Amino acid sequence: MTMEDKDIAVGLDIGTTKIVVMIGRNNEYGKMEILGIGRSKSLGVHRGVVNNITQTIQSIQQAVQEAEADSGIKIDAVVAGIAGQHIRSLQHSDYITRDNSDEVISEKDIYTLCNQVHKLVMLPGEEIIHVLPQEFKVDGQAEITEPIGMYGGRLEANFHVVVGQISSIRNIGRCIKSAGLDLTGVTLEPLASANAVLSQEEKEAGVALIDIGGGTTDLAIFKDGIIRHTAVIPFGGNVITEDIKEGCSIIEKQAELLKVKFGSAWPGENKDNEIVSIPGLRGREPKEITLKNLSKIIHFRVVEIIEQVYLEIKNYGHEEQKKKLIAGIVITGGGAQLKHLKQLVEYITGMDTRIGYPNEHLAGNSDEETTSPMYATAIGLVLNSIEKLKKQEEEIEKKEEDSVPVMEQSFDQETPEAETELDKDPEAPEVKSTSKKRKNIFEKWFEDFKDFLDNAE
Repeated sequence: MTMEDKDIAVGLDIGTTKIVVMIGRNNEYGKMEILGIGRSKSLGVHRGVVNNITQTIQSIQQAVQEAEADSGIKIDAVVAGIAGQHIRSLQHSDYITRDNSDEVISEKDIYTLCNQVHKLVMLPGEEIIHVLPQEFKVDGQAEITEPIGMYGGRLEANFHVVVGQISSIRNIGRCIKSAGLDLTGVTLEPLASANAVLSQEEKEAGVALIDIGGGTTDLAIFKDGIIRHTAVIPFGGNVITEDIKEGCSIIEKQAELLKVKFGSAWPGENKDNEIVSIPGLRGREPKEITLKNLSKIIHFRVVEIIEQVYLEIKNYGHEEQKKKLIAGIVITGGGAQLKHLKQLVEYITGMDTRIGYPNEHLAGNSDEETTSPMYATAIGLVLNSIEKLKKQEEEIEKKEEDSVPVMEQSFDQETPEAETELDKDPEAPEVKSTSKKRKNIFEKWFEDFKDFLDNAE
């Protein structure tokens, strides 16, 4: 079996502690079925950024082989997640004045407006990854979510712009290409995780998703169903392990085991006489560590991480009545498995909190291991990819039913490359749905990025 099957999608989550390759497809009930999963220890990634190309390639290949063996499917293309401490986001407003206000606003106008934002001058070495329109204004009329089909001379919008370092993004692309895979898309990891664990109601009510990984903690804030704020904080589970290692004078492997097996974010839980004994190195005496001390070390570091995240939530404006996050906080990622973390987050922030398991869109027969919070990003990447494939299929059907209107044709002529380069399907028509159109700008950037990889030595 190969990936020729149109409905199969593969997500690649390049994390600081692990690399996950996940293969999935939609079942007949519209839920995602996991066909195979492969994971390997991530060597060569630090705080979400590749710092050793050779080791990262090997880790990717190992995870791919495992996923292929698990599923019996040959993988040739993946959608990758982008994260790391170099990611930042900003709010930007922009407008266009339309030549002919007697014609209704079309997708072409939205494309022109988004394209204008893509031309923003960033700091040296930075590049725009996502341009996400929030609300539109037509001739001063505010809070319009869908301007297509309306009359108006001036079209303006607020955008959430996600920016990253060119070199870091290209290094990831390089690793994937060298591992013998095609890169069919990149998605910001907090957005992928949000897709996997949040419900539409939570996104409407207002929610902050905190994804605690090994090297970084990602934050994505939604309100009224729209992404409002994203941030990557350069601390994760690894700094907790590091603190245990230093504080207890033990090796990293033992520190990690201690954290996973006995760790708690709430020191009051442990009695003074609860002790764990750790074998000494090479004939040395074993070490005895009290669980109270262990949870104190963990507690201080976790408090620091949560306070940083809470600062970002306050920066977004959570304390204003209109921006209040009614659904509170959802914690996911490997770090979400730490005991009593939910209680500590509620205590520090005063916001309702739950642990996010990525089973929102999964088929009912998925086993417990794959619905663990640490697979949230990988599942989200596959979901995004499946959604994209579905839209393309719908459009092929639509194309067969009716001919393309004039507006679409003129639009096609402007960006023919984005389609041919990315979808590798000469039959596939230009997608007419607005969400796809808005992605076009990103695909244009992505196509340039692929060109760069192909031409690089």
